[in-house]
Amino acid sequence: MTDYQCVSYEVAQGVGRLTIRRPEALNALNGQTLSEILAVALAAKDDPNLDVFVITGEGRAFVAGADIKAMVDFTSEQANEFSALGHAAFAAVAALPCPSIAAVNGFALGGGLELALSCDLIYASDKARLGLPEVSLSVIPGWGGTQRLGRLVGWHVARELVLTGRQVKADEAKALGLVLDVFPIAEFAERIEAIIASIQKNGPLALRAAKKALSQGYSVGLSDGLKAEQQAFSGLFGTADQKEGMGAFIEGRAPNFVRK
Repeated sequence: MTDYQCVSYEVAQGVGRLTIRRPEALNALNGQTLSEILAVALAAKDDPNLDVFVITGEGRAFVAGADIKAMVDFTSEQANEFSALGHAAFAAVAALPCPSIAAVNGFALGGGLELALSCDLIYASDKARLGLPEVSLSVIPGWGGTQRLGRLVGWHVARELVLTGRQVKADEAKALGLVLDVFPIAEFAERIEAIIASIQKNGPLALRAAKKALSQGYSVGLSDGLKAEQQAFSGLFGTADQKEGMGAFIEGRAPNFVRK
C-alpha cells in the first residue's frame, strides 16, 4: 500500500475512501496534498472493482482551502504551476468512472469547495461551512470554482458567492442546490454509509455507464447527449449483469451482480 503523507486511502468492499489528513492546518491543500489526491484518483480510475469513491476530511474540516502560507510568496509562474496541479488533481477526481461522493464534514472553503465540486454528489454535516472567499485575499478561485459552481447552482448564484466571497451554512447551501442534503454531525458517517449502500445495490456496470452518459451530457448539446445515452443503454444488453438484474426482478429476488 502506498505510504501517503497528507492523505489516507483505503479500499474495502468496493468502496474507495480518501481522507485528507492535515487536521493541524484544517486540511489545507499544499502541493504535496494535491499530488497525493492526484495519485489516488489516477489509481482509483484503473480499479475495475470500485463501486463508489468517497472524499472527506479528518477533524473538523473537509478542506478549509489552499495553504495560504505556502502561496503567499508565489510568483505568477509558481501560481500557474500550483493552479495546474490543482486542476489536474480535481479533473482526475471528476473523471473517475465510478460515482464519487464529497462527504463535507466541516469547512469546505476555497479549494475545499472546489474539490467537493469535482465529485458527483455532495452531502454536508450541519457543522459545514462552504464558500469561495478568494477575492478577500485579492485572488480568485484557481481550481475550477468559477466554472463548476455556476454549472451546479446557476450563474447568478455563482456570481454572488464568488464576488462577495461569503460563506454559507449547510442549510443555505442545500437551499441553493450546492449540497444535496444536510445531516447532523453525530449521524453524518452513518448517513453517508446509507447513501453508499443505496448506490452499491445497483448494477456496477450500469453505474459506470450512467455516470459516463451524465458526464457526456454535461458538456454537449441535447442531441449528442441523447445519442450517448442510447449507446450506453444498448451497450449494457447482453452483459451477465443485465441478464441477472432483469432475471432477479422477474423472479422477485435480490440480484447478484458479477461486473460482467
